[in-house]
Formats: sequence, structure tokens, C-alpha cells
Amino acid sequence: MEIVLYILTTVLTFIVMEVVTWCTHKFVMHGFLWALHADHHEPKYPHVFEKNDTFFVIFAIPSVLLLYFGISPELNYLFFIGLGILFYGIAYFLVHDVLIHQRFKWFKNVKNRYLLALRKAHKIHHKNMGKEDGECFGMLLVPKKYFTKN
Repeated sequence: MEIVLYILTTVLTFIVMEVVTWCTHKFVMHGFLWALHADHHEPKYPHVFEKNDTFFVIFAIPSVLLLYFGISPELNYLFFIGLGILFYGIAYFLVHDVLIHQRFKWFKNVKNRYLLALRKAHKIHHKNMGKEDGECFGMLLVPKKYFTKN
């Protein structure tokens, strides 16, 4: 029974991270930390890394701490919360940096309807180059209107 609770904790944490990501993107990245996120909205940022990549570190810190404190002195629920954050971070990297922005050319010819809608929603997000008036701040939940053919 304990393992089921740990798995549910990991899955629930992963799901909650979508809400955390949406809020962080809208109110922090497009808010008081715009200076770190702005280069991500530039058409062709000339460097391998962006200032925006700092957010990977920011999100990794609680995950690492939870994983660490979740195994000491014995395995506990903190580990599985950290694991859910880690899994979301991996998904974020694969979806956002690999699939959407093609920072790594691994998934070039995607034909999946959901993944195409996800790309379209993110493209709409980047259509607005500024800090205000953005839309589509989440990563995995895509509004229905982006599933159209056009």
C-alpha cells in the first residue's frame, strides 16, 4: 500500500507542476524576472544557452533538496515529490527545448495531433515579443482551439 501512495504522490506532483509552471511563467517569467526570460522571446538568440535557462536551475533546486531529504534517514514521501518535479523537468526539456524550439534536432517530423497543437500554442505565445499580453503559459495542457487544422 505504501508504494501505491508513493506512486500517486509522484504522479500528483507531476500534475501540480503544470499549474506551478503556468503561474511561474505568467507571473514570474513575464513579471519581475522578465530580465531572465526576455532573451527566450528574441527570434534567434545567438548563444547555445539563454538567460532563460536559469529557470532550469531554479526548478532543479527544490527537486534535488526533496530527493536528498527524502532518503534521509529513510525513504519518505519527500523523495517522491522530488521525483515528480524531476519527471516534469525531463518532460519540460523534451517538450519545450527539443520538440518545440528544436534546440536539439531529435523530433523534426512530428505528425501527432496533440504535439502539433502544443507547438502551435507555444508559437502563439512567442508571437508576442513583449512581457505583457501573452497567452498559453502552460506546457502540457493545450487549449482546444489549437487542435484545428490550420
